[in-house]
Amino acid sequence: MNPALGDLARVFLKLGTIGFGGPAAHIALMEDEVVTRRRWMSRERFLDLVGATNLIPGPNSTELAIHVGALRAGVAGLVVAGLCFILPAVLIVGALAWGYVRFGAWPQAAGLLAGVQPVVIAVVLQALWRLGRTAVRTRALAALVAGAAAAAFAGVHELVVLSGAAVLWVLGRQAGPRIAGTGGITRAVVIWPLTLGAPVAGAAAFSATTLFLVFLKVGAVLFGSGYVLLAFLRADLVERLGWLTEGQLLDAIAVGQVTPGPLFTTATFIGYVLGGPGGAGIATAGIFLPAFVFVGLSAPIVPKLRASPLTGAFLDAVNAASLALMVVVTWRLGVHALTDFQGVVLAVVSLLLLRRGVNSAWIIAGGAIVGLLLGP
Repeated sequence: MNPALGDLARVFLKLGTIGFGGPAAHIALMEDEVVTRRRWMSRERFLDLVGATNLIPGPNSTELAIHVGALRAGVAGLVVAGLCFILPAVLIVGALAWGYVRFGAWPQAAGLLAGVQPVVIAVVLQALWRLGRTAVRTRALAALVAGAAAAAFAGVHELVVLSGAAVLWVLGRQAGPRIAGTGGITRAVVIWPLTLGAPVAGAAAFSATTLFLVFLKVGAVLFGSGYVLLAFLRADLVERLGWLTEGQLLDAIAVGQVTPGPLFTTATFIGYVLGGPGGAGIATAGIFLPAFVFVGLSAPIVPKLRASPLTGAFLDAVNAASLALMVVVTWRLGVHALTDFQGVVLAVVSLLLLRRGVNSAWIIAGGAIVGLLLGP
């Protein structure tokens, strides 16, 4: 095997196994591995890739893994990094789905989460500090981050925050007619009505083809958080097709949140509940396939964007707005994770260990052990 492919497989299998906490945490873990520890790329290049993933639909952290793989080892690296990041979560979620179907419930993990979540907050804060020192080089960019964060806190959609920040930033640097090309990004919002479906009177007959197409559509058009994913799946699988109950959908989202790796593995759980192992494979392939296609098409463009003064300024703004979105996500995660003395202590100790250079994987493992021993 190509040594670069072996390195990618080892790194992303590990990250897929320990990657609790959602996209912000995954990005922080990847930054630690591929920039700080292995020096596969500069922090500036890493930020460009983060910005690029925010401009296409799909699971951001998975797309970032795919981007890193493509940069490291071409098309083969793209496939290896993406599959290795997804695989651990798919296997774990598949096992939980088997237990759910067999016993009517999924195993509780409150103690594990109580230990892992505060550590995740610390890892993300460390990454925000490092990425912020690179992305926020001027007072104007700092003001842009503050404005984007305020908009995100106010409930403005993520894509509107990103495109709006980019347009405002470029307008401040270039003549008006030269930015016409950036308008295509804001037009992406028109895909949202495609997710709406009218409820049906009764449940439709289960179809593997329909299952694949539902998740292919979600993977191809979804921007935003897990709560947006919930809205998409509810419209199709609960209201339009009648294949799931509200409770089953909430259980599926919960499983995606308490397991490591991308939240989109919720599709694996739903597919198993509806169609067994075959359904799990079909749903998983449907929701993740667009990410590989989109990254494969956009990866060659990212270096060219940075080389142009105009599009370079555009990327600077997208990077700053992406950082603002991570700040907002971290704040919201912290509100839920740091609710007691144990959580605060775990977060502070984790920050101190990270500052001393301890590998984040060991700190997350330690937090999991503490959580299991002490309970929530």
